[in-house]
Amino acid sequence: MREPAFWWSKPGLASTLLAPVAAIYGAAAASRMTRKGKRVGVPVLCVGNFTVGGSGKTPTAMAIARMLQDAGERVFCLSRGYGGSVSGPKLVDAHDDHASEVGDEALLLARVAPTIVSRDRVAGGEFARAQGATVILMDDGLQNGSIAKDLTIAVVDGRRGLGNGNVFPAGPLRAPLAVQWSRCDALLVVGEPSGCGDVIAAAKASGKPVLDAKLVPDAAALAALSGKHVLAFAGIGDPDKFFATLAAAGVDAQQRVPFPDHHRFTTEEAANLVMQADEGGLELVTTEKDHARLMHEAGLAALCQRAHVLPVTLEFEKPDEIKVLLSATLSRRARASAA
Repeated sequence: MREPAFWWSKPGLASTLLAPVAAIYGAAAASRMTRKGKRVGVPVLCVGNFTVGGSGKTPTAMAIARMLQDAGERVFCLSRGYGGSVSGPKLVDAHDDHASEVGDEALLLARVAPTIVSRDRVAGGEFARAQGATVILMDDGLQNGSIAKDLTIAVVDGRRGLGNGNVFPAGPLRAPLAVQWSRCDALLVVGEPSGCGDVIAAAKASGKPVLDAKLVPDAAALAALSGKHVLAFAGIGDPDKFFATLAAAGVDAQQRVPFPDHHRFTTEEAANLVMQADEGGLELVTTEKDHARLMHEAGLAALCQRAHVLPVTLEFEKPDEIKVLLSATLSRRARASAA
């Protein structure tokens, strides 16, 4: 779905009219979150977010996976496989699996670490442990209370923050904020914190560490776009973030085409994008997630081949802070297991 604009402005009539539905949805989400989760035999770390849509969870999970690998851990990523048809548990093949089967996020994660897709998170965690995982890293799952977590990091987009602060569908929150805070151990702010001062203040007031990071576009991909006029398209949680990244890097995006999050492109849409680019003499550019959904789809082959991809990497402002947090969590879990 495409996010309604009122989610990211001050509460108004639309939010008020949807408040009764939001109350029901929020109560159900809170009930799921507060149940006692099951242990799966190895530490479970979770990268989640408070809101519907993109905040940088997947790049964060990829960055943390690399840190854990550097520390000698055999980390397995665990994903619901949103947008895919597979229920799992299934070990993702980054080269041969399709986004229509396992979801775009799982394909990106699998390029970094072994990745399991499973609608049943407990079953997925147990499968990862059986495959030799020493630690499990969940991409998303803050609102899933079925599996016990040892560390949960809530990721927030610094520019958008929490929007109007209301629960879906009256706002972007995935559950009542108080319940979500109670399940978080740290806050990660991605990008300039212009829109999340209240969130940062709440984290500090509750004694939760606040980490800072930024998304850095791939230098080689930017160099390939230098001096070119482009048509940029994106079907992610916040397409404007992608367009802003291009603008900040000096890429001339003369046309910008947004699509809903996790959008499955049709043959007609792909043909139209190629035609628009040809008519305007423009290069096509998109995100890694979007490109993953184009791959292995016969009707989208022309768009897939033509589109430049702009990968981004999450960089922590103070990497030692997150490394200490991860190390302390794993040590604490090891002591608890040995007791």
